[in-house]
Amino acid sequence: MATTTPDLPRSRRPKGAARPGDRIFSGLSRGSGITLLVIMAAIAVFLTYRAVLAISQDSTNFFTTFEWNPAGNPPVFGIAVLAFGTVVSSIVAMVIAVPIAIGIALFISHYAPRKLAKPLAYVVDLLAAVPSIIYGLWGAIFLVPYLDGLNQWLDTYLGWTYIFDKSSDGVARNLFTVGILLAIMILPIITNVTREVFLQVPKMHEEAALALGATRWEVIRMSVLPFGRSGIISASMLGLGRALGETMAVAVVLSPSFLISGHLLDPGGGTFAQNIAAKFNEADEFGRDALIASGLVLFAITLLVNGAARWIIGRRKEYSGAAA
Repeated sequence: MATTTPDLPRSRRPKGAARPGDRIFSGLSRGSGITLLVIMAAIAVFLTYRAVLAISQDSTNFFTTFEWNPAGNPPVFGIAVLAFGTVVSSIVAMVIAVPIAIGIALFISHYAPRKLAKPLAYVVDLLAAVPSIIYGLWGAIFLVPYLDGLNQWLDTYLGWTYIFDKSSDGVARNLFTVGILLAIMILPIITNVTREVFLQVPKMHEEAALALGATRWEVIRMSVLPFGRSGIISASMLGLGRALGETMAVAVVLSPSFLISGHLLDPGGGTFAQNIAAKFNEADEFGRDALIASGLVLFAITLLVNGAARWIIGRRKEYSGAAA
C-alpha cells in the first residue's frame, strides 16, 4: 500500500526543500522572464538586420541627414529631423505633465474628501483608457484652433526667448501643440502610478510628523515625497515611453516637414512614430527597411531611457522605500 509523506511545516522541512507549488511557480516565473528576454532579442535582431540592409545603401549619413527620400536615385534618408522632433515634443510633454500629475495625485491621496477622491480617481483611470486616435481627432478639431491665441500670446510676451518666437503664420500644427497633446495623453498614466505610490506611504511616518507639529504640506514634503520619489521617477519614465512612441495622435495633429527649427511655434519637424505611420503604406520594400531602421533608433532610445531610470533609482538607497 502506497504511503504519502505528510506536508511538514516549513521549520521541519529539510534545508533547501520546497513545496511542489513553489517549484512550479518558480519555474513559470523564470520561464516568463526568459521568454521576455528572448522576444526582445528577436525584435532587436529583426530590426537590426532590416536596418543594415537599408543603411548600407544610404548615400548620405543616416544620423545627420535632414531629408527622407529612400525612393530616390541614389537613396537619401536620415533621422536628424525625426530625432529632434521626437525629443523636443517629449520634453515639452514631460515638463507640462509631470508637475500636474504629481499635484493631482497628491490632491486625490491626501487632500480630497473620500467622496470626491474616488470619483476623481475613477475619471483619471478612464482617461488612461481612451484610444490614441480619439485624442488625435480631438486635438486636430478642438485643440489646434484654440491654441492659435496661446501661440500669439507666447510670441508677444515670450518671443524674446527665441524658443517662443513665431516667425511664420499658420495654424498651430507644430511641436508645441504636439507636446501639449502628449502631455494630456500621458497625464493619467503618471497620475495613476504616482497616486498608488503615495497611498503606500506608512501612516506612522505621517502621524509622527503631525505629532511634531508639522503642517500638511510639511508632512508631504518630509514624508510623502521622499518615500514616493522612486515611484514618481518610474511613473515619469512610463509616461515618457508612451510620449516617445505615440503614433496616431501625432500623425493627425502635426504638419511635418524635414526642417529643424528652434522656434517651437513654427510648423515643422516630425517624430519617428509619426513618420513610420505616414509613409509605411506607400513605401516599397527598401523604403520599409529604411523606416524599420528609424524604428530601431526609437527602440534603442526607449531602452536607454528605461535603463537610465533604473540606474537613477538603483544608485540612491533612499529611493528603495517605494516600489519602482
